[in-house]
Amino acid sequence: MPKKQKMLPFCFFILRITITFAPAKLSNTLKINEIKMAKKQDQGARTTLEEVNESLSTAAQRIEENKKYIYWALMAIAAILLLVFGYVHLIQKPNQEKAIQQIGKADMEMLQGEEDAALKDYEKVAAEFSDKSADRANLASAILLYKKGEYEKAIKHLEDYKPAGDIVGPASQSLLGDCYVNLKKYDQAVASYDKAISMAGDNELYVPVFMVKKATVLHEQKKYAEEAAVYQTIKDKYPNYAQQVGLQVDKYLERANALAGK
Repeated sequence: MPKKQKMLPFCFFILRITITFAPAKLSNTLKINEIKMAKKQDQGARTTLEEVNESLSTAAQRIEENKKYIYWALMAIAAILLLVFGYVHLIQKPNQEKAIQQIGKADMEMLQGEEDAALKDYEKVAAEFSDKSADRANLASAILLYKKGEYEKAIKHLEDYKPAGDIVGPASQSLLGDCYVNLKKYDQAVASYDKAISMAGDNELYVPVFMVKKATVLHEQKKYAEEAAVYQTIKDKYPNYAQQVGLQVDKYLERANALAGK
């Protein structure tokens, strides 16, 4: 019999012994390991519970020690909420109603042609309040003061006015530029017209109006190249405007280019 074949019975014998005795030893080993792990888990669970209990006890102790401060903090929050509520319902709303009544009176005086009386009431609203009614009162005051030629006072009201929207906002900045022009403060005027142009966006009715005003001021400043650039923009972007208002854009553009040496 070959050598390999003689080894087979011996291998089967070893395998049989292993199968017979290994389960018992393995079982004992697993039981020992399970007991050790159970002890560790029990110890870990106890440690965790102790830590939680300790944390809760510490938190409770801190709350007890700071109870007075927590109480006063809650009282302060409640007081602030009461003040806000009281301000809104006892001061703000009545003031708003009062402002609406006063500005309504000024509007009626304006419609009746009593501009001096209207201006007086508009300025009173602007001085006493700080809501939307005051904002509108500032703009109305500025318009009336501009008509009276009191440009410095008009500027003051326009500075207090908060420009908004793509119609009234740009118009207010254009009016501010007009005030500066009459005071010969040309740099401020150009800046105001630029703001009006920016706020108006792509409004084809407003933008070219502000641009013509800006070009006129630039001509007065002898900034002919900049003037020509403005007229060129009007010609390129707003060709219908010149026809509608009868503005000879080409004539002014040619003049500005000639004075600029082009």
